[in-house]
Amino acid sequence: MRPVLISANKGKTLNIELLNRAKERVPSIPVLVNMVSKRVRQLNQDFRPYVKPESPNEDKMETALREIAEGVLIAEIEFAPTPET
Repeated sequence: MRPVLISANKGKTLNIELLNRAKERVPSIPVLVNMVSKRVRQLNQDFRPYVKPESPNEDKMETALREIAEGVLIAEIEFAPTPET
C-alpha cells in the first residue's frame, strides 16, 4: 500500500513517495510548485507525457511529479546579470 495524502481537492489523493522523490530533484518548493502547475496545464492541453502513465486515469499532477522524479523534466533557472557600476 502506498502512503497517500488526501487533499481537499475533490477527495483526490497524492502519492507522498512520489512527491518526496520529486522534492529530492527540485528542493525548492516554490520552483517545484511552478514546474508541476505549468506541466499540468500543458498536459491538460493534450501535450504528450514524457513518461508512460501508470493507468489511463492517472491524475495529471501525478504524471508531472513522476516526470520530475524520474529526471525527465528539469528546470533551467536563468539569473539576470548584475549591472556593473
